[in-house]
Amino acid sequence: MIWKTSRTSLDLTENSQIMGILNTTPDSFSDGGQFDSLETALHQARKMIAEGTCIIDIGGESTRPGSLPVSPEEEIRRTAPIISAIRNEWDGLISIDTQKAAVARVALEAGADIINDVSGLIADPDMAALCATSNCGIVIMHMQGTPADMQENPDYQDILAEIRAYFLERLHTLTSLGIDPSRLCFDPGIGFGKTLTHNLTLISHLGDLAPPGSPLLLGLSRKSFLSKLSNCPETHLRDAPTHAFTALARQKNVMLHRVHDVAGNLASLRATESLLSY
Repeated sequence: MIWKTSRTSLDLTENSQIMGILNTTPDSFSDGGQFDSLETALHQARKMIAEGTCIIDIGGESTRPGSLPVSPEEEIRRTAPIISAIRNEWDGLISIDTQKAAVARVALEAGADIINDVSGLIADPDMAALCATSNCGIVIMHMQGTPADMQENPDYQDILAEIRAYFLERLHTLTSLGIDPSRLCFDPGIGFGKTLTHNLTLISHLGDLAPPGSPLLLGLSRKSFLSKLSNCPETHLRDAPTHAFTALARQKNVMLHRVHDVAGNLASLRATESLLSY
């Protein structure tokens, strides 16, 4: 399976890859405020690169449950300088985590290769048009509601059928705009408008959620549902259950993993792949 981005085509046939999370926000649920200066963000980026990340995903607006949006200008101020700084010293893939076309446009100009939109290119009516005129990779995530209200009362008649239908609608709509389907990657949005039962149902069926031939991105790193399963209320203690779910997802042929702890999750993936090769 090949995922095309503006910089390179990512081969996901045999080896899974890591998308390392770099939040330049003061209020993200796991690491808010840790990397909100250019110096600290660049230090963390270099650390993730040394540990083997394939992609660095940079976000300037928290999408934790209950969070409120920030202005495009503030989001650009938080993200554009670190994108430029990383691009100046690394030839790997950079992703911008945003719902705003204005932010994505500046990020692409600064050197980003991927747009990761938690709204699936729906929140901003200009986002799909921007993607259609670019050759960037695109992550389409599923979210019920908005970050401000998504966890108030998540409800589905059939979550698997509804997310599959959503992915197919997005695929049809975006390809009708001229977007190459090989540029699309799909994310079921663990924790974005989902209960614990919803999350576990999705994780149990990861192998058949994405449209045929399209890669699936899994982002469950350090999320609160893990604490309910492993008695790890503090976010920094959730890396171990994250590693376990990463290994499980790889067995279900998920080849892209968005995580905080690059080294630990990459070790889990490579160990799992060694076992699968026998």
